Order: sequence, then C-alpha cells, then structure tokens
Amino acid sequence: MIAETVCSAVSAAGLGIAAITAYRKRFLAATRIAAYALVPIGLVMTGVVEWLADTAFSPTAWAGFGVLGVAWVLFTTTRVVERRRGGTRKERRAAARAADQPDTMAPAASAPSLGQGSRPASRPAAPKGEDDFSDIEAILKKHGI
Repeated sequence: MIAETVCSAVSAAGLGIAAITAYRKRFLAATRIAAYALVPIGLVMTGVVEWLADTAFSPTAWAGFGVLGVAWVLFTTTRVVERRRGGTRKERRAAARAADQPDTMAPAASAPSLGQGSRPASRPAAPKGEDDFSDIEAILKKHGI
C-alpha cells in the first residue's frame, strides 16, 4: 500500500515537472520527463510493485535467491576448473585414449631438430660503447638465438 502511494506521488511530481518544462517551450525534454514519470504508475497498475513488495518480505523468496546464488557459484567454479584443466570431459577422454595407444607419435617427432651446426660459428664482438645491450645479448645467446 505504501509502495503504491509513493509511486503515485513520484509520477505526479514528474508530470508536474514535465508541465513546467513544457511551459518553458522545451517540448522534447518535457515529453521525455513525462515518459519517465509514467513508469512508476505503470508498474503499480501492472502489479509489479505488489509482486516486488511480496517478494521482499517473503523468507521463502529470499531462500530461493540464496539457492540460486549457490547454484551460480557452483556453475562458475566448475567452469573455472574446466578451463584450467584444459578442456571438457570429452576432450580429456580423447587425449587419454590417444596417450594409451603405444604406436602413436607426437606430430612434430619426425621433423629434424636444428642443432648448433646450422648457425655461424662466431659473431663479431659488440663495441665497448653498447654495454646496456650486453645483458639482452647474453640472454639471447643462452637460448640459442
């Protein structure tokens, strides 16, 4: 009952502001204000406000929201774990079956590996003035780049 009264008062105040705005020759803004002002009274007339008021004070409804929250947390947790493990259950089973077969070979196993012989034997030494790149050069040499 109180919610309906408040919504009616808000709508009446909004329509009053829209009338004042229209009096000032700002018809587009007045129409927009009137549209916003009619929303609360429309919600009261359709019964949405009564349904919300009944839901807000119902322990059963709040328990239902709690159950929905727990379900959402469980769903989200399983999705996060699934992404970290690397795919769905079907994909993991297919990978396990492929790993159990002894005659399977890695896709890149037949490709020859590149050894140290494919690069030039030595590089020219860096000038003394470029000491700030020596650390980067050492890292690249360590990784064979």
